[in-house]
Amino acid sequence: MTNFKRTLVTSALPYANGPVHIGHLAGVYVPADIYTRYLRLKGEDVLFIGGSDEHGVPITLKARKEGISPQDVVDKYHNLIKKSFEDFGISFDIYSRTTSKVHHETAAQFFRTLYDKGKFLEKESEQYFDPEAQQFLADRYITGTCPHCHKDGAYGDQCESCGTSLNAMDLINPRSVISGSTPVLKKTKHWYLPLDKHEPFLKKWILEDHKEWKSNVYGQCKSWIDLGLQPRAVSRDLDWGVPIPVEGAEGKVLYVWFDAPIGYISATKELTPDWEKYWKDPECRMLHFIGKDNIVFHCIIFPSMLKAEGSYILPDNVPANEFLNLEGDKISTSRNWAVWLHEYLEDFKDKQDVLRYVLTANAPETKDNDFTWKDFQARNNNELVAIYGNFVNRSIVLTHKYYNGVVPTPGQYNDFDKETVTGIQELIGKVEVALDNFRFREAVKEAMNLARLGNKYLADTEPWKLIKTDPERVKTIMYISLQITAALSILMEPFMPFSSRKLRDMLGMEEADWAISKQEEILKPGHKINEGELLFQKIEDTEIDRQLEKLAASKKANEMAAGRNINPQKDNISFDDFSKMDIRVGTILEAEKLPKTKKLLRLKIDTGLDQRTVVSGIAEHFNPEEIIGRQVTMLVNLEPRNIKGIESQGMILMAEDADGKLVFVGPDKKIGNGSEVR
Repeated sequence: MTNFKRTLVTSALPYANGPVHIGHLAGVYVPADIYTRYLRLKGEDVLFIGGSDEHGVPITLKARKEGISPQDVVDKYHNLIKKSFEDFGISFDIYSRTTSKVHHETAAQFFRTLYDKGKFLEKESEQYFDPEAQQFLADRYITGTCPHCHKDGAYGDQCESCGTSLNAMDLINPRSVISGSTPVLKKTKHWYLPLDKHEPFLKKWILEDHKEWKSNVYGQCKSWIDLGLQPRAVSRDLDWGVPIPVEGAEGKVLYVWFDAPIGYISATKELTPDWEKYWKDPECRMLHFIGKDNIVFHCIIFPSMLKAEGSYILPDNVPANEFLNLEGDKISTSRNWAVWLHEYLEDFKDKQDVLRYVLTANAPETKDNDFTWKDFQARNNNELVAIYGNFVNRSIVLTHKYYNGVVPTPGQYNDFDKETVTGIQELIGKVEVALDNFRFREAVKEAMNLARLGNKYLADTEPWKLIKTDPERVKTIMYISLQITAALSILMEPFMPFSSRKLRDMLGMEEADWAISKQEEILKPGHKINEGELLFQKIEDTEIDRQLEKLAASKKANEMAAGRNINPQKDNISFDDFSKMDIRVGTILEAEKLPKTKKLLRLKIDTGLDQRTVVSGIAEHFNPEEIIGRQVTMLVNLEPRNIKGIESQGMILMAEDADGKLVFVGPDKKIGNGSEVR
């Protein structure tokens, strides 16, 4: 194993088009923070880099939806995301953004370097173009019917109903999100990174040299490589992003997945003038913490970019996690099926560490896992309160009760004392090994086992009984218990920094240091500790019920919205165009089905102006006899049209619901025929 002088930790850049939720925290940011805090406790040189990804189609879609500019969107959500991370103790050395001047310059220069070295393919291809909006359409600007599950509303890059990755050309009945029109194919020029040329390098670097990578990461990389890599476009026809810095590239920007990982470099540049020793020195170890949807970009595309540039180090490990589900269902921003971090802190004030602990203990490290509110409550009440908090509270309370808060001088250790002290060191070693290998679930479990060890020690020795018969023995028991408590305040720091700081304050300890946790005597006899307070509080059923009710409300709203296929708004018309339409209230006098047709009814309608015939395609929805006497609204000045040999003189107005059922549009109470709709 290489002995590195320093470590660079990066975490995936979240899209600044919405707040962050527990899935983000569990998959990327808590693991990255745990590892970074651990290295800092060991006194190692480490930088933790983060930032917001502020380019790409999701941003422009959000801006369009909210009727604001892309810059307004990223300003709003960058600040919200940054605050959420700060509130949860995610200890970035810098949290930057890809709209910064430094980033634009760095990304443009990176592209230009590869361009000048001839590392790109330049070719024309056909891409969907919106003839009404007069612009090329990125994948997310195209929707249609999924060719796999046949659900409508699939995007040009993925169907969110079945999760299948798509090519926009695969969609059935594609439509432009911008105008609702049918897109056409039009030629455009783009630059491609020829991943196929990097395949031999990737095979050796990943499949031979990094077999220690997590099985889910290694397996996905192997699958991609075995299928054969293809050139990947690094440019897009958009007006939001980093402009392509070459002639003939007007109206084109860097593809967001080329641009975003360069954000790690630009953020490091912003942080320190010595940025190159973290990016270009082989004695620096680079680690990417990401979710499984980013594995291909961080293990195949970004390393190929770095290799093509030639002066950068490559990642030593990419400990990616799988996905966290919520109450048995996939977390979804669009369906509001999530636990948002800023909302969590409104409902569970000062309980950041509870969520950090639960997400670590239940982390989706090699397979998808499920977060449930009942498990959250159980882990808090049965583990944090009943095990960790209980042990700490008893140790501190008894020390104040027996010795006025002063650490007692121990006597001779018996065999049980020696066994317990040995157990402390063994558990610290297990935590260390698990952290070194990115097994954070195992690490926090072993750390909690130290609290279990302390509880067992107190329960078996019963100092509250011995104090009356053997007070000298109690001094040894409380001394050892306080050493366990002090070790816990350091051991739990990477996982639960807020409660660890609180515990060290109670113990009168200075800043944490990993080496100190291994000392047999952390708190010396005569050391004065402060008054204790509860580290964790029980979470009641009513608090959990409120969270479940919020999710139930989201589920109900989603069920009501399910199946709704709302077409995009048509082009605006002038008021003069609208004023030409003469819409009146009329009454159906007669109705009969047209022979040899399934859909057509012949209606006789009193318009107030006259009585006229209208042929309407509503026969599959209404029986003729049930609509006689119904008042309707009708466009009376529509040019007459011959339908099945009958002159139809107007059109009645109908609405279509989510199931395709027709509903009459009419007045809610009887009104005179001929009344105008204004």
